[in-house]
Amino acid sequence: MPLLHHLDQGQGRPLVILHGLFGTLDNWQSLARRWATEAGLRVVSVDLRNHGRSFHSPEHTYALMAQDVLDLFDHLQLGPDTTLMGHSMGGKVAMRLALDNPDRLAKLIVVDIAPRFSDMEHQDDIVAGLKAVDFTTCTNRQEADAALAKHVPNVGTRQFLLKNLYRKEDNTFAWRINLDVLAAQLPAVGEETTGHAPFLKPALFIRGGKSDYITTEDKLHGIPALFPHSQVATVVDAGHWVHAEKPEEIFEMVKAFALS
Repeated sequence: MPLLHHLDQGQGRPLVILHGLFGTLDNWQSLARRWATEAGLRVVSVDLRNHGRSFHSPEHTYALMAQDVLDLFDHLQLGPDTTLMGHSMGGKVAMRLALDNPDRLAKLIVVDIAPRFSDMEHQDDIVAGLKAVDFTTCTNRQEADAALAKHVPNVGTRQFLLKNLYRKEDNTFAWRINLDVLAAQLPAVGEETTGHAPFLKPALFIRGGKSDYITTEDKLHGIPALFPHSQVATVVDAGHWVHAEKPEEIFEMVKAFALS
């Protein structure tokens, strides 16, 4: 497989960042820049397969995504002092890699996702909205937004999704994400994360106080079963996109944990 598209900035202890479903490394850019310049970390932001500027593939499993990230570790010669952080789907990729290759990491950070099975039906409206944009007639961002709005009423969610819109060489628009494959593979994205043995290194789970992606049950049982040296920190008044809603809190939490 080709190498994942990534952005490597700063010098110091490595922090690798994995975005969530329908996201790109751009979602984390302002924070990544700050961790590189203000926290003195080497920050590697990644576009996962079928997302952003990375390659498209008909296969979209956590085993393959974790291997993609490991291949990038090898290419960049990232050592065992690396902290790996993932949000949502990226968090499940990070958990998979940590459980299968604990020797490659120093620490793990998971943002607003638990290891348990997740019903992906809540993504159906988003998929319908993305598919509703007709690129044979769409001439600008506003028209794409209007088509999306019929299925995705939340403005913030639409703005996030529209980051995937780009203009091709022939001047027509398209999605950067591999939409058909991601839609078909949604059940795989919701799969439970399991492990042959727990990850015995430090792990930080960050949850949004207004999000239900990490429940009390996850906090008490699901997470400690696989990550016994974990802590769960709650960002009050934040939903699932914690880093977009409360960037200052996330900056400080990740900085403190990665440098500790």
